[in-house]
Amino acid sequence: MNPTSSLRSLPRSADVPSAVSPACSQHGTGGFPRSGCSQRPAECNSARQQGATPRCFACGDSSLLPSRLCGFIILSLGFLAVNLHAEPRVEFTPSASEVACFDFVEVTLNVAKPDAKNPFTDVTVEGAFNLQGERPLAVDGFCDAADGRVFRIRFMPSKPGAYEYTVKYHEGAFEQTHQGVFQAKDKKKKGLVRVDPEYPAHFQWEGTKERYFWNGTTAYWLAGWDDETIRQSLERLDRLKVTRVRAALNGRVEDGRAWFENVLPSEKFSFRLEPWVAKDSANLQHPGFDVTRFNVAYWQKWERLLAHARSKDMIVSVIFYVDGSRPGVDPFGKAGMGGSDEQRYYRYAIARLAPFAVVMWDIANEYRLFRDDAWAEKIGAFVKQCDPYDHLTSTHGHGDFRFRTSPWADFAMFQSWDEHGGYDFMLKNSQEQAKTGRIIPQVNEEYGYEDHYPQGWGENRKAPARSAETRARLAWEICLAGGYQTTGERADSAAGGGWINGRGDDSMTMLELYGHIYDFFTAVTWWKLLPDTNLVVSVEPHPKASDKAKAPGKVFAARNAEGDLAAVYVPNGGVVTLKGELLKDQLKPLWFSPRDGGMRNARALRDRIFRTPTADDWVLLFRTPCNCSFRDFDNEFEK
Repeated sequence: MNPTSSLRSLPRSADVPSAVSPACSQHGTGGFPRSGCSQRPAECNSARQQGATPRCFACGDSSLLPSRLCGFIILSLGFLAVNLHAEPRVEFTPSASEVACFDFVEVTLNVAKPDAKNPFTDVTVEGAFNLQGERPLAVDGFCDAADGRVFRIRFMPSKPGAYEYTVKYHEGAFEQTHQGVFQAKDKKKKGLVRVDPEYPAHFQWEGTKERYFWNGTTAYWLAGWDDETIRQSLERLDRLKVTRVRAALNGRVEDGRAWFENVLPSEKFSFRLEPWVAKDSANLQHPGFDVTRFNVAYWQKWERLLAHARSKDMIVSVIFYVDGSRPGVDPFGKAGMGGSDEQRYYRYAIARLAPFAVVMWDIANEYRLFRDDAWAEKIGAFVKQCDPYDHLTSTHGHGDFRFRTSPWADFAMFQSWDEHGGYDFMLKNSQEQAKTGRIIPQVNEEYGYEDHYPQGWGENRKAPARSAETRARLAWEICLAGGYQTTGERADSAAGGGWINGRGDDSMTMLELYGHIYDFFTAVTWWKLLPDTNLVVSVEPHPKASDKAKAPGKVFAARNAEGDLAAVYVPNGGVVTLKGELLKDQLKPLWFSPRDGGMRNARALRDRIFRTPTADDWVLLFRTPCNCSFRDFDNEFEK
């Protein structure tokens, strides 16, 4: 706050003692400036001590200002300024007196006469929230109006009970405090996703302790849509049993042809994601971002996006940069990476978005294209430091993950396309992780999008190498290796979007195949399955295979430690021989169709030898009623 900003609401001249009624000819009663004063009363006092004629401390006018009054003016000025600060200028309004656990209470701060030059940097709002009897948790607030008139602070309780809190508004030497209380009720909401403490290669919902099955898809530019399209896109993905979507906070590009996809901007869609105020938004490569001021309307759209995702219990991976090496995306550059301005970006995002239970953090997509490992370590630790709720955090790497033992990295994320990222790849990475002594989930975050055939990378593959069927088959491999996956729909539909921005239509059916994967694994205790390369002894071609001379390919298996739950994925059909001693007797085998979710009982040709019903891909499941919710089926398909 500048020296005179506190004088803008001084008393009227009638309220000033008559002893100081003589006025400066340029400024006003008793030497008080009307505006823009740059000098202090002490200068007048100093001049009097030196025998000089007292002057107005704003302009130097001595025509009407008696020297004997200077000291009185100084005392009066200090008295009035202190009393002015004592008058409330910030109104604190809590959103509710009762909230559900894992929802949030919000305190809105309305500033009557904001005078901060930059409310994003010159004002801080801080809070301390605690369940009565427990230690308080420090929480940041944020500016929600470009002119500094509105600030907010949010808190998400995780336990039921009576809470108390203190919120402080700081601006220069001025501070105003508000205290309040609220109740948190346990309404059985799922809460945050955590690493499962009992099975740390997997996840669970904190609120209900249910296991969380990660069935992810990509929608980088989802926030580039208008609100209604965002809502419709999330509704569609929820119907298709997607449980996680990854979307970018920051990225800009001309159009989808940057990746050889004909996705273009429109009245409802923009490729320019702008978390900061831009001097020239239309300039793709040189938008002139002011990294000290945030684009409030854009962040409010993100909050509406998250609110709708929360209504579906759909996790949103918030990516701080996508394609950060492209001109115009990274306003900090090498010189500013990890510095105070970039830290403000992360801290502001956490203050606004962390109270939404469904977020997780991806500190950068393909960070190595524009940052280094030291930066990732620094920012990852900084995110953990700022986030009062400890949301899951990681970063999108490449074929290796370099933060296996870093405390901030809650799970490992890879990018390995096509067959290179399947069962063997995920199994190898799980084994490498185990060697560190720290078990965390393993995720192939990108393994080639549906019908995406870029030129110059991705091995220049041609259709139909990345058809919906091949993507789904890789997903089966990844899951049976004990890992998780994030896919991406084709971007060339009439609706336009897919992995680029999340929009889809009825012509896009790949995620229906992933829905069958979701149904299969959530019907069993999948978190107890371990990849097993010894369960399958051999596989022979199916009698009805179109090319019997062609090898049937690999078969992928997993089973639990007790041997009473096992799954065998046969991608090309065939006759499978199993190692019987690894399975318990009296198990009920079942065939599951990855193509339509149909099921039928399985009967052995001979002891532990099974033939798939057709020459297509099938899953052979061994289970008991205790570890599987599927009922018994006849030989006919069941939907």
